[in-house]
Amino acid sequence: MINVEPGPWSPAPAPTMDEITFKSDTVLSDVHLYTPNQRHLMVRLNGMGQPVFLSQFKLLWNRDSGVKGGDVRTEETPPTDAGSPPGSGCHHEDVSLQAKADTSGQEGLEAQLDEDGDLDVVRRPRAASDPSGPLRDKVHPMILTQEEDNGLGDEARESSPHDFIKIEHTMATPLEDVGKQVWRGALLLADYVLFQRDLFQGRTVLELGGGTGLASIVAATVARTVYCTDVGADLLAMCQRNVALNSHLTAAGGGVVKVKELDWLKDDLCTDPEVPFSWSEEDISDLYGHTTILLAAEVFYDDDLTDALFKTLSRLAHKLKNACTAILSVEKRLNFTLRHLDVTCEAYDHFRSCLRQLERLADGRLRFVVEPVDASFPQLLVYERIQQLELWKVFVEPVMGPVPSAGTAPRLLL
Repeated sequence: MINVEPGPWSPAPAPTMDEITFKSDTVLSDVHLYTPNQRHLMVRLNGMGQPVFLSQFKLLWNRDSGVKGGDVRTEETPPTDAGSPPGSGCHHEDVSLQAKADTSGQEGLEAQLDEDGDLDVVRRPRAASDPSGPLRDKVHPMILTQEEDNGLGDEARESSPHDFIKIEHTMATPLEDVGKQVWRGALLLADYVLFQRDLFQGRTVLELGGGTGLASIVAATVARTVYCTDVGADLLAMCQRNVALNSHLTAAGGGVVKVKELDWLKDDLCTDPEVPFSWSEEDISDLYGHTTILLAAEVFYDDDLTDALFKTLSRLAHKLKNACTAILSVEKRLNFTLRHLDVTCEAYDHFRSCLRQLERLADGRLRFVVEPVDASFPQLLVYERIQQLELWKVFVEPVMGPVPSAGTAPRLLL
């Protein structure tokens, strides 16, 4: 028998039951979850080497189509009052809006996919008349070719450019890059913008953690200026591409989207002209002087980031010259954890705790009033509006009375 002394090459001790023994650093986009049978065209690799896809969301500006209450409506269903398209001149109650992921593509391709979205290859029956050789199915493969015009197909080519919103995004990324994906919370927030068009008409809007820019682009169809902010040059460049792809939609309503860097972990905005997506003095003056609405969607998945977001929200509120309203979209994600041996939603619970603390914050200058938003408003975008999706409003109002001499925002002890 050979005795082996313990050394650096010895196997590590087995983990105990309360330690995580498996992990995955890849997060799958919601686009896969609620549109499993639809095709998404890969257009390039981004600066991180990740595949970038282009998804088409179709806008139907007509009286015969729409969705309501989370269910897709057929043409026989009465239309939902959704306002008029930007620049259309139509009366508010005459036009409804429905947006759904575009399924147009190669001619006849739908017939080649089974119900799960897999390629259904046509096979001939086994030839019983041919005794030579092994009996097997004879496969007749079909060559799939990419259509021109970004693979949109005949329907997209025959439609007006104003019938589509185009979003470049990734499908699966590490957790730190989830802003490059499309999430249901952003669609819910965009849905609310379309439902409350009058609230956003002519306003200056700031989105925190804008990601692909979907909600900001929709907001700019009615708002005057939308500052879509996030961090990371690669993500901001993707967002800028999406803004350019949909400039025809925002221009119709006279709105503009400005993509800027805003780091929640820093107190000041970046003004270095050498840094991409930095702020000019003119933009900073416009931001603080005119912003009345703040947006944030699906940015409450990490406790540290949630803390940073609420501190940033408080800091900005004390710098804005006007009272403002923050609209927050969150999905209550349920997870089974080994630590609790139960189904929990810790990230959501921390988000709610931060809301309560924000509401209790008192410094003699501002008060924060938190209210949930009834999510039963008509659904104007086709997506899976699950019960776990929530909207919250935070009203920031000045406190009547003398203003303290200290000009700094109070510290949130989150």
